[in-house]
Amino acid sequence: MTHPALQQYPIFGPEIQCPHCRQTIPALTLTDTYLCQRHGAFEANPKTGELIHLQSGRHWRRWEHEWYRQHTHPDGIRFEIHESLDRLYSQGYRATKVIIARRYRDLISTYLERSTPWNKQVDSNHPRLYGLPVEFSPDAQADPRWDVINFDLEKEPGAPAKYPYFRYFE
Repeated sequence: MTHPALQQYPIFGPEIQCPHCRQTIPALTLTDTYLCQRHGAFEANPKTGELIHLQSGRHWRRWEHEWYRQHTHPDGIRFEIHESLDRLYSQGYRATKVIIARRYRDLISTYLERSTPWNKQVDSNHPRLYGLPVEFSPDAQADPRWDVINFDLEKEPGAPAKYPYFRYFE
């Protein structure tokens, strides 16, 4: 049974972290809305479990207390991967592989590199993004986190020999 005091708040409780700035933001009581001083209103959808930024229409879902934007355009996920590669590099790591959620396969497939620059041969079995090998995740039924998270980077310590991620959106 739900505690009566909790029923006055949206589905994520009395406060959450803003998906944009990570600041703690309060829920507006008796609504499905959270309000960030910097980014405006976010509406919680109890049917889908999504958080929707009312100004931009962007959607987020939460996995293990972390918000993940749900992309509808390939540039959005490519930009997010690019930012993560930059973050890895600044932390002293290099990425060795990108694993992208299977639900984005059709959205991003036309943007994947399918040839190697030194021999110009097409290799559809080994697509690449920003020079890194790409794999697609297992089905979300096999691993439910892939229904929410967008990608994962395999990494190892050290800086890349050639920092390939500068080829932003080729």
